[in-house]
Amino acid sequence: MRMRIVDAFTDRPFAGNPAGVLLLDAFPDDPWLQDVAREVNHAETAFAHPLPAGGGADWALRWFTPTTEVTMCGHATLATAHVLHTTGAHEGPVRFATRSGVLAATPDEDGSLTLDFPTAPLTPVDLPEGVADALGAVPRTVFDTGPKIGDLLVEVADERTVHALRPDLEALGALSERGIIATARAEDPALGYDFVSRCFFPNLGVDEDPVTGSAHTALAPYWSERLGRSVLTGLQASPRSGRVRTEVRGERTLLSGRAVTVIEGELLV
Repeated sequence: MRMRIVDAFTDRPFAGNPAGVLLLDAFPDDPWLQDVAREVNHAETAFAHPLPAGGGADWALRWFTPTTEVTMCGHATLATAHVLHTTGAHEGPVRFATRSGVLAATPDEDGSLTLDFPTAPLTPVDLPEGVADALGAVPRTVFDTGPKIGDLLVEVADERTVHALRPDLEALGALSERGIIATARAEDPALGYDFVSRCFFPNLGVDEDPVTGSAHTALAPYWSERLGRSVLTGLQASPRSGRVRTEVRGERTLLSGRAVTVIEGELLV
């Protein structure tokens, strides 16, 4: 089996969010999938296999962190679509059967890929006790992102506050199902992005996720409403950093970005 490590939501190696990708004939048992994801030890490892022609999807797709299977992952979906197209395993738009329904990925003329994901439902909630102390900043607003995402989305004072966050990860883990998305408006949109974010997922064994596609299904509608535009670009300000172009289309959100394969090898077990 060929194993690939792909940096997603970036056009250069060693940036964006790395994901393991394995194309299989069928899914082995779950403990094996989890063992491989633990061995890869990136935020996500994606496993995919082709489905019979004529159905509602082209490939089955699952995602595992080093500790658990997840319901939705944007960057590992982008990485998988990138591998399918660069290896010739699939041409044109591809539909993935996942735990979040059918998710599509379409190659663009500029070399990027566009994912079609469900828009996260945002529900305003009161600030849970302990969030400000654990995050190290007082949120302006707090939203629940629904069961498929499972995060708290919090807006903080400004972009500098997002960059400066040094959260208490153990404390954050007790305050949400998956983690915390911290965001703010861009200080200078002339730099090519409209909002910034950082994502902390200690409950998934991922202290800080480099670039989180699924989080942008919540960030996109949040900032589109406030900025009055359906098409935006988000900068995830992790140490690796990456950009996600978003477009809200009602119940669906489009996420666009590039990907780069950085490692390819053979899985021997």
